[in-house]
Amino acid sequence: MAEITPAATYAVLLVLCACCYLPPPTASLFFNYPTFSSQDQKDFSIEGDASFSVGRIDVSANKFAGGIGNSAGRVSYNAQPMLLWDKVTGEVASFTTRFSFAIVIPDINNKGKGMAFFLAGYPSVLPYDSYGFDLGLTNQSTNATASGDSRFVAVEFDTFNDTQVSDPDATYDHLGIDVNSVRSVVTKSLPSFSLMGNMTALIEYDNVSSLLSLTLWLDDGRGPKHSLNSKFDLKSALPEQVAVGFSAGTSSSVELHQLTSWYFNSSLEPKAVTVAPPVAVAPPSPGSGSGSHSSGVIAGASAGATLFLVLVIVTAVVLIRRRGSGKKKREVEEDDMGSDDEDGDPAVEIEMGSTGPRRFPYQELVDATRNFAAEEKLGQGGFGAVYRGNLKEPRLAVAIKRFSKDSSMQGKREYTSEINVISKLRHRNLVQLVGWCHGSNELLLVYELMPNRSLDIHLHGKGTFLTWPMRMKIVTGLGSALLYLHEEWEQCVVHRDIKPSNVMLDESFGAKLGDFGLARFIDHAVGTQTMTAVSGTPGYVDPQSMITGRASAESDVYSFGVLLLEVACGRRPVSLLHDPAEKNGLFRLVEWVWDRYGRGALLDGADERLNGDYDGAEVERVMVAGLWCAHPDPSARPSMRAAMAVLQSKDANQLPVLPASMPVPTYGPLVSLPSGLSSFSVTQSTSTSTSGYGTHTSTSSDVSTIGSKDSSSLLKHQYS
Repeated sequence: MAEITPAATYAVLLVLCACCYLPPPTASLFFNYPTFSSQDQKDFSIEGDASFSVGRIDVSANKFAGGIGNSAGRVSYNAQPMLLWDKVTGEVASFTTRFSFAIVIPDINNKGKGMAFFLAGYPSVLPYDSYGFDLGLTNQSTNATASGDSRFVAVEFDTFNDTQVSDPDATYDHLGIDVNSVRSVVTKSLPSFSLMGNMTALIEYDNVSSLLSLTLWLDDGRGPKHSLNSKFDLKSALPEQVAVGFSAGTSSSVELHQLTSWYFNSSLEPKAVTVAPPVAVAPPSPGSGSGSHSSGVIAGASAGATLFLVLVIVTAVVLIRRRGSGKKKREVEEDDMGSDDEDGDPAVEIEMGSTGPRRFPYQELVDATRNFAAEEKLGQGGFGAVYRGNLKEPRLAVAIKRFSKDSSMQGKREYTSEINVISKLRHRNLVQLVGWCHGSNELLLVYELMPNRSLDIHLHGKGTFLTWPMRMKIVTGLGSALLYLHEEWEQCVVHRDIKPSNVMLDESFGAKLGDFGLARFIDHAVGTQTMTAVSGTPGYVDPQSMITGRASAESDVYSFGVLLLEVACGRRPVSLLHDPAEKNGLFRLVEWVWDRYGRGALLDGADERLNGDYDGAEVERVMVAGLWCAHPDPSARPSMRAAMAVLQSKDANQLPVLPASMPVPTYGPLVSLPSGLSSFSVTQSTSTSTSGYGTHTSTSSDVSTIGSKDSSSLLKHQYS
């Protein structure tokens, strides 16, 4: 007879507990679609004239040839309902949703009616024969209030002032919040033809204040921002479970309504309910006539329940034993796979040194990414790719960084560094490492997914326009992370690759620093460390560390200063000028801003896209702090604590006083190089990444054999 192991005994106890405790499935709702792939269509309910296309969803008809007048459509997330409130506890959910959409109006003389984000009964049902001004939300009379399964709450983006539903008539366009009626409880008029083109909206509901709020960015983030809010109790307005989605209507107008991205996150999970044990059945009273029958039923039920329980226990024991042997076999295979890594198995180090991140089975990560499907790919870099994944346990959206086992030693070193550095750190402004996998001929790191990707995408790509308050929040969050790394942890952690593509943004555009593949620990008493390979990204790398080969907190401060100037000015640190004859054809951001500082015209350098909508004192503070951090002399740079004091100060008199013109840099002796090497050169990797999870977009500057003339020309290139 097989021995009953402690693990099997524990499994039996779990089974017995499960017989008395049956928690319901988790029901909080989270999803994120930065774009829409063909695989995503199964997650949505498409109703009426709505249609699904790769890259977008048309909420109303999109067929100019056949006409799109009198169109109505709905699209809703159908994979899971949202638990809006819990009937056991009475608790109401908070939620956040952010989406990008476009309203296309080919003929401005024939516009309307608009579209809406809604919460309604699950599953979603498009009302039959509704009017265009109902926006696909209802078919009731304009004075009626929806009830029962027809109830809805909506945020409308209305492109026509319909008097039938008491729309504001000052202009065509307006925003509105609807509660069981398309007669909005609150509205905000916008200039006519504002609701056209690409837009981004943020809608939040707070269960403490009962406030539903909308923020809308027009013209792909370049236009003005509008806000609207209303206070009401969602619990009294809607059923316990709801569908979330979008609806639109056109009446006789010609208008397209297209959804291009959608993020949603709700807070509420049902509380587990303990099931009471079976109540003992009293024997029937004499003479009832049912004694023998009842006794037989009870005896039969007891015997059946006992037999079922025995079968469950035996099955659990067998499964535990099989799973244990299978797990040991997989672990042996995975450890054998990693034995040739010259830096040792980082898995061993992280298991001994941290209780946070965990080791994932390879197949679990394969399933989470749908076998690393092309549609899940977030970016590609020199040492691998990053994929979006959805874990089942814990139920979490993640980004999975995939290193090839055949990658270079530099790639393996970055994997080892990343896993051993970030696994030890805990800070709200650092990307969290969820786990790792060292097996099946690959190296994989699993991070929390940042819904808004990297800062670089929004500063220089086709992301959301960053308002000044958003930018201020980002730079102070990043500064807080660096202060923790440099001064608040037990060792000084030098990141060595601070740049916008490594600054990730969460759902509320809070900054989290990622990619610790180049990071190093330095004892606080030592202060610097000499590297055999100078790494980083041109424009952000401290010129002194590039020449001397020394990494220090001051070199991170330099990179942070460049990033501050980039965020304030909206310009890259180095770029080609339109006039190649000027300054060797290169634009250098630090020099450009310092010139304006010397002329007392710092605000002339602020990002033109802000259109003057910023706090001038804050912009000046960020730019002066940026110049101070990027000072050519490392000894003149502030610590991160001093830099943060400037950024967070409200006193203009606390700004540092800098030279009117940019100082000429001076450098100490070159680092002593390994035999046979005479100087440094920068070798650029041409790989591109859009993920910001550390698949490097830029250079890894390695030591190579070149003439001393190239070294001096490098310095000249930086500051000529």
